[in-house]
Amino acid sequence: MQLRLIPIILFVLGLSFPKMAKAQHKNEITATLNDSTKEITVTQRFTYVNESDDGLSVLYFNDWNHAFANKKTALAKRFGEEFNRSLHLAKDKERGFTSIKTIVDNNYTGLNWTRMGNQDVLRIELNDVLDAGQSIQLFFTYTLKLPNSKFTSYGRNPIGEYFLKDWYITPAVYDDEWKLYNNMDLDDHYTDVSNTTIKLTFPEKLFLATNFSDGGITSFPGGQYVQLSGENRKNCEIHLTRGRRFTKHITELLTVTTDLEAKKYDNISEGISISKVAKYLHDNLGPYPHDNLLVSELDYGKHPLYGINQLPSFIRPYEEQFQFEMKFLKTSLRSYLKETLFIDRRAERWVSDAIVNYLMIKYVEEYYPDQKLVGKLSKIWGFRGFHLAQMDFNEQYALLSMLSARRNIDQALSTRNDSLIKFNERIANGFKAGLGMAYLSEYLNSQKIDSSIQSFYRNYKLKPLVKAKDFRKTIEEFADKDIDWFFDEYVSTRKKIDFKIKNIFKSEDSITLTIKNKRGTNVPISLFGLNKDSVVSKYWFTGIDTSRTITIPRGDETRLVLNYDQKIPEFNQRDNWKTLNGFFSSNKKLKLQFFKDTEDPYFYQIFYVPIANFNVYDGITPGLRIYNKTFLERPFTYDIAPTYSFLEKTVVGKASFRYRKYHGKSGLYVSNYVLGGSTSHFQVNSRFSTITPSVSFGWRPDNLISNRRQSLLFRHVNVFRNIDESIADEIDTDPDYSVFNVRFRDVDNDILNFTSWSIDAQHASNFTKVAFEMEYRKLFESNRQLNLRLYAGKFIRNRTDSDFFSFALDRPTDYLFDLPYLGRSEDSGIYSQQIIIAEGGFKSSLPNPFANDWIATANASTNIWRWIEAYGDIGFIRSTGEDARFVYDSGVRLNLVTDYFELYFPVYSNLGWEIAQPDYGRSIRFVVTISPRTLIGLFTRKWF
Repeated sequence: MQLRLIPIILFVLGLSFPKMAKAQHKNEITATLNDSTKEITVTQRFTYVNESDDGLSVLYFNDWNHAFANKKTALAKRFGEEFNRSLHLAKDKERGFTSIKTIVDNNYTGLNWTRMGNQDVLRIELNDVLDAGQSIQLFFTYTLKLPNSKFTSYGRNPIGEYFLKDWYITPAVYDDEWKLYNNMDLDDHYTDVSNTTIKLTFPEKLFLATNFSDGGITSFPGGQYVQLSGENRKNCEIHLTRGRRFTKHITELLTVTTDLEAKKYDNISEGISISKVAKYLHDNLGPYPHDNLLVSELDYGKHPLYGINQLPSFIRPYEEQFQFEMKFLKTSLRSYLKETLFIDRRAERWVSDAIVNYLMIKYVEEYYPDQKLVGKLSKIWGFRGFHLAQMDFNEQYALLSMLSARRNIDQALSTRNDSLIKFNERIANGFKAGLGMAYLSEYLNSQKIDSSIQSFYRNYKLKPLVKAKDFRKTIEEFADKDIDWFFDEYVSTRKKIDFKIKNIFKSEDSITLTIKNKRGTNVPISLFGLNKDSVVSKYWFTGIDTSRTITIPRGDETRLVLNYDQKIPEFNQRDNWKTLNGFFSSNKKLKLQFFKDTEDPYFYQIFYVPIANFNVYDGITPGLRIYNKTFLERPFTYDIAPTYSFLEKTVVGKASFRYRKYHGKSGLYVSNYVLGGSTSHFQVNSRFSTITPSVSFGWRPDNLISNRRQSLLFRHVNVFRNIDESIADEIDTDPDYSVFNVRFRDVDNDILNFTSWSIDAQHASNFTKVAFEMEYRKLFESNRQLNLRLYAGKFIRNRTDSDFFSFALDRPTDYLFDLPYLGRSEDSGIYSQQIIIAEGGFKSSLPNPFANDWIATANASTNIWRWIEAYGDIGFIRSTGEDARFVYDSGVRLNLVTDYFELYFPVYSNLGWEIAQPDYGRSIRFVVTISPRTLIGLFTRKWF
């Protein structure tokens, strides 16, 4: 009878305590780190259990250390897409690789193996089919050459420290098919769970920190030995440092090993904060199943609190306690989930992002409800009037996720991790995921979402093959409303959310209004009734796919506001509210404000900022820029910048009015309609003014990581010139003219293989011409860079009497006023030596450089040593009534920052040996860019 009760008792226990998956794979590693060679010799016995229903004749293993081996790996390609040449230009001694000596099975039979595509995935052919439920032992013998830590922060650093992560060979995941992922520095290693022991020998005078359990370190002459173990683990992370950086904190609920610290926050206070966060993790997720949680500064550095982390330490505006706790909270949350919830973070990372960022939002609401986004700066005179200073800390989630949406570069949360652009991968998508959970929490009830997260963690921790559908199922079990919209619209698409209020009608006891869904995204929307700044009523409405008229009771409301608490990541909140104080009451007030600010939906914002420009004829021209562009893009913008020329004693400047319309994600994605104008001086007491209406269209591929873009521009440039009488005889064209211009450009701005080509057509009353330009830059595996440029132009008709509209070899007249010349009319002096690579692209000043019939030139350069290059230009030019002329020049180029700061030293050309000629200094040419907007593009291009 007692024996019969045993199965029943076990069954009841199984219902009471969720099953914890026991890893079937067994991984035994013996590793020795050689400090002189920076190598780890490894012998590894891996017992692979086929837990699938299929027979397997081939096994796949991850070898992510080999991603640093050469310039063709997926990691090197990813770096190139983000304008990072470090891995491509690395010396061989800086690289990392895995040298595999043998792979044998338990019969000591050698197995055939190959490296897949991008080389950091191993394909191992078994001698016999491994049936379902069977196991096989594989023996690996290999040497790891550790990469320099400058690439990804992991590897070896210059002072002899080692940071190991995803370093040894691990099994790929088989889930009806193999999940084969290359290392792209995305922190999404996906491998099967194993019970792992590591016997590690490492140099003396190094201190060990790890996420595994250690059996104690044994020292011996010249080295140290430790045995590490981890059950149900993905990988062992090891930090070997010269000093004892890590401290072990044993709290009531969790043991933490960390090197996170705050300079002005004492150790006792740090310990109290760590205990506080540990309790928060336990209460909101559940017990941590391992002996030790590793929370490292290195991990935080790769996933920082953007905003806090970007400011120098001496001006960070937050209290030390808040700053430390947020830093520790984010890093520990990521580690907590990574070590226990085995989600495919390459394919479904949004699940862990949603949990991490939601719990961070909730932590601030619970412990720091009054914390401002800019901290103590919000109280400083001169800054506290900014809307940015008035924003709560948690409003950053909507702000930064919307920064991506407003630029039309947002991507669905369900997008694969390796298909996200850097800004979305690091910031926007994580923020949007956390904001979505807060949205869902507000709609359902925070207790339901909190309970669903705890239930999900409790039921799925340490289980292999956890999926997003498991997360959805868990939330649906707790929800008492339909939430299909969250997964089908918010998570799975990039549809924008945008509602507005219109047509309000008031009676004594009710208010009738129409809510319009401007984007058709069928999600819930909240409506608040306000009396001054106090909320007096709140409603939720669903199923508004176009518009709906609703009636609510009338109370003390003076304003109705959609999404007042900004829990919903809405595309445009400027039309979200209406006043109830009379027909003629203004919904918004005008706000003049110094410098750019975040968008305040309750004001018409006009910004102003002092500026200064420069050219030879106007000198330094100070002025005032007046504009309406906030940190977030908006469809209609204006920018008016009048400045004062002290040399000419008159007003100059420019202005533009732009309407930008974004379309879909790919293909034709943007249209721009612009009216622009400018006025300045091109010679002493000689002014030019332009008025240019234009329309342009932009195309891009479906893969937003691609740097390829195409554009088509239509514009009509109208030029008006007032010429000083003393130089009137020098001007051999009509002072006023108009040119209709069509230009198509196709550019792939790849840092390793840059290609660009364009066709330009111009039509005016006295000429019509077309031109073709192509550029190609290639960085070879030898680290030699080749730059090629071709230019060809032809007049279809030309009735001009001068060379003002002619093609030029080295310094175009720029009659469309596109080029940023500092002294556009100079023919001597330093300003005449400025060169902008356009048209012929020559660097030497050759006689008769103009062609009024046709031109064809080629420009080439290649590096001699680092940024020192040799260049050469050849071409033919022809003017009407003349024979074609062959032209050439050559010299040395100092390519300090391509297209931004360069120096050209001519050596030999049609003029002979220029370097030996008198006044050689006048022949030196330079490229310089002083526009802040252009220079900022150097740093922002890797993010967007």
